[in-house]
Amino acid sequence: MEIPTIYLPPVLELKLDLTKEQFWQLCRENDDLRFEQTANGDLIIMPPTGSSTGKINADLIYQLMAWRRQNNLGEVFDSNSGFLLPNGAKRSPDASWIKQERWDALTSEEQIYLAPICPDFLIELMSPTDSLLKTREKMQEYIENGAELGWLINRKQQQVEIYRQGQEVEILDNPNIVLG
Repeated sequence: MEIPTIYLPPVLELKLDLTKEQFWQLCRENDDLRFEQTANGDLIIMPPTGSSTGKINADLIYQLMAWRRQNNLGEVFDSNSGFLLPNGAKRSPDASWIKQERWDALTSEEQIYLAPICPDFLIELMSPTDSLLKTREKMQEYIENGAELGWLINRKQQQVEIYRQGQEVEILDNPNIVLG
């Protein structure tokens, strides 16, 4: 007996009213897929980033971890980490960092699953299937929910967009180094 296969579009958005627990269960039961959910309840099923993007993302995590080990001021998270933002969105930035005192203020149970916190710093690395408009909207959402600093790395246009609290977005063309 042949098992049927369902083919979905690369990015599928569904509107669902999921609790934090239901969202976590959906993620666990479909651990071969990556999910995010907007504050409006749109469920986003995201395709793999691809090998090239994954390689660069691994380097970003490595650099962020090296910085963290030097200053020991907070915790670093990869793209598999999920956060419940104050507006209700469930997001997973490609790389992120949270100040130690904010992380420690969460209960151990809150730290296990979808931590109810917005990262202080985050990086979104555009993959070939990402929409620039939607990724920019996501970056604004992070800032509106408490992120102090965010970098949107757009390899295709060789730009880095820097998002900061209370400031206009700064766009760097083909930078060798980005400081934060």
